[in-house]
Amino acid sequence: MPSIQIDLPLTVPAATKQALAQRFGEIYAEIMQVGADLLTVSIHDVGEGGVWRCHESGPPTPSALIMCDIRAGRPVETRARLAQALIDACTELLDLDALWMKVEFTQHAGDEMYHPHLGGFNKDWTGSERHPVA
Repeated sequence: MPSIQIDLPLTVPAATKQALAQRFGEIYAEIMQVGADLLTVSIHDVGEGGVWRCHESGPPTPSALIMCDIRAGRPVETRARLAQALIDACTELLDLDALWMKVEFTQHAGDEMYHPHLGGFNKDWTGSERHPVA
């Protein structure tokens, strides 16, 4: 843990996907105050017509969906900062309309994600692993 998955209504070159993953890692590490080596980013470019936002009236609008699986314990304000920063990165790198993007969080106990490079399961979030933000 954590992981970020994004479903995009367009097709993206591999270099752009890598740049987006790097940006997400930098954003996540800064805002969530952990090392970027914990984050896995999955980019699903499902192409035109692949992701839609429904409306009360009128046709659906092309959209993007960002799913964040994180350890439980971060304040709502921290999650809001993360969500907005991820949306901002997508609008900058992919020229997406921020109005129709959505970020969803699923929070987990640390022992619900296994990291071989950590030697096993993650720990619950306590805030003690914070690192100084430059």
